[in-house]
Amino acid sequence: MVSLRAHNETRRGARNAYRQQAFRAGERGHRQRLDASIWVPAALLSALGLVMVGSSSIAIAEGYGFGPFHYLFRHAIFLVMGGMMAMSFYWVGTDFLERFSRPMILLAIFLLILPFVPGMGVVVNGSRRWIQLGPQRFQVVEAAKLLVILYSAGYLAQRAHLLRGSLVSTLKPLGLAGLLAAILLSQPDMGSAMVILGIVGGMVWLAGAPWRHLLTLGMITAPLLTFAAMEPYRLTRLKSFLDPWADPYNSGFQLSQALIAVGRGELFGVGLGSSIQKLFYLPEAHTDFIFAVLAEELGLIGVIIVLILFGALITRILLVGVMAHRMQRHFAGYIAYGVGLWLGLQVLISIGVNLGVLPTKGLTLPLISSGGSSLLLSCVAVGLVLRIKYELDTERLVQPQRRSFQ
Repeated sequence: MVSLRAHNETRRGARNAYRQQAFRAGERGHRQRLDASIWVPAALLSALGLVMVGSSSIAIAEGYGFGPFHYLFRHAIFLVMGGMMAMSFYWVGTDFLERFSRPMILLAIFLLILPFVPGMGVVVNGSRRWIQLGPQRFQVVEAAKLLVILYSAGYLAQRAHLLRGSLVSTLKPLGLAGLLAAILLSQPDMGSAMVILGIVGGMVWLAGAPWRHLLTLGMITAPLLTFAAMEPYRLTRLKSFLDPWADPYNSGFQLSQALIAVGRGELFGVGLGSSIQKLFYLPEAHTDFIFAVLAEELGLIGVIIVLILFGALITRILLVGVMAHRMQRHFAGYIAYGVGLWLGLQVLISIGVNLGVLPTKGLTLPLISSGGSSLLLSCVAVGLVLRIKYELDTERLVQPQRRSFQ
């Protein structure tokens, strides 16, 4: 009895010493590193976005009767708010998020329904995607993307072994993503619907789901997506994508003007602030088609720099996911995978649309386009990945101490 009590006291003392060591190591990790390979490319992209929003929005702001730097100041305010939110989420541990990951999908569904509530939803250009929050509009799908990632990460972390042999386990997260996509299609917002399906599908595949399950689900959903794409206005977009010069002043106007902007940029661009296409020729020059203005003003060199920065950021985020899984931090790893897929897919679609590689979709370019909702949630996503990397660094620092207690 005495020996057992002494053994328990020894273990209790060891645990307390371990906690103190973990705290000190965490403090050292916080002082020593905030992963530069993540925040530096994110900061450079954000700074470039601030410059390009200022350059591309002057004529648009004056056309609406605002001051020439209205959208620049607005974007700067959201960028500061996004940085503050990123640092706030940086202090939120992933263990806390994992405990509340299951209700996240319900919250995502609730948010996507809000634009249909009379007096709360806002219709812009025929789409019901926003809610009014005081003087500002908020696009709810941006928050829904992050909530879906958190839910899927919690689900996959708890049931990863089941995915390798159970079609039902694979179907559940994809089925819920399909429900969200159906709500988005009714807004309508097919671009975001495809992004959410891509995020969850990619996370499930990375969790080890068999190809036969994914192909079966793909065969089921393909006819539904094809039916959704048969809307008359979507067919018109598809036709204009295939040949924008067939009707360059109507259905092909956006894409033809974007291609003109990209072509004018050549190697070194026409110079910052010297774009012609942003002067009411190119619609949504400061949001959906800001990459075309960037290509016109900064040329191929600017395009390559942007691609390198996005490639470095997204690759590093995915590598953080790999590191987390190797250290048995599966929930954190799936969050990093989800964020990497989210940013990667949205960058791919946005740039593809601007270059005429993909049909026109209303998606912003993360960290660059004007749009408070997208900018805020992109900053939060980067902050979460920085938190994950901080936890991994802390774990690595205290690992020798942990082994000595075992």
